[in-house]
Amino acid sequence: MSVIAEFSVKSDDFALYHALTAAPQMVVEIEQVVATMEDRIMPYFWVIGGDHAEFEDSFHADESVTDIAAIDEVEGARLYRGEWTQNVESIVYAYVELGATILQAIGRDNNWELRMRFDDRGSLSEFRSYCDENGISYELNRIQEQEQPMASAQYDLTPTQRETLLAALEAGYYEVPQKVTMSELADRMDITQQALSKRFHAAHENLITSTLTISHPDDE
Repeated sequence: MSVIAEFSVKSDDFALYHALTAAPQMVVEIEQVVATMEDRIMPYFWVIGGDHAEFEDSFHADESVTDIAAIDEVEGARLYRGEWTQNVESIVYAYVELGATILQAIGRDNNWELRMRFDDRGSLSEFRSYCDENGISYELNRIQEQEQPMASAQYDLTPTQRETLLAALEAGYYEVPQKVTMSELADRMDITQQALSKRFHAAHENLITSTLTISHPDDE
């Protein structure tokens, strides 16, 4: 059974340390990672939260990344493409050798938060052993077995929460103006409005938490 693991990694042991610490108000979120060579990977990443000029200037002094190019800009967020060259052995090994998938990676100031999917606990154990043997420091915050379809498991939704959100979407609850009220939707689902409200609250909280943040041990 595949597992989803969440890690914390110091940026000086990972990537973009100089850029992140020079502009601590900026947030970097990896959108996609492409393997180019055995010891190199090319990330596409969004940067948001402050002075892009200051952040871009720091790229030139950051030896962990080269060939930076701005690809797109949307509402103050910029999409870049680059090539990581240092301190990413762990990701290269997980991505190339183990076939792990990077579901989410967020960097801010001096820390990175990573959410990765491994085929099974054996692959995760192999990844951790590799990091330990090569002196790659990390903190494992959470392990979650994928007992639900990816659309639910990745976003921490229960099957009931996922079905409720999809039913609301299909009925036009989220449209403006609404095609159906909460009371009408509850009647269609044969539950009380209070029960539907509780489902929405829990589902929205899980969805927002899983997509916009990565959990820490202190959050538990």
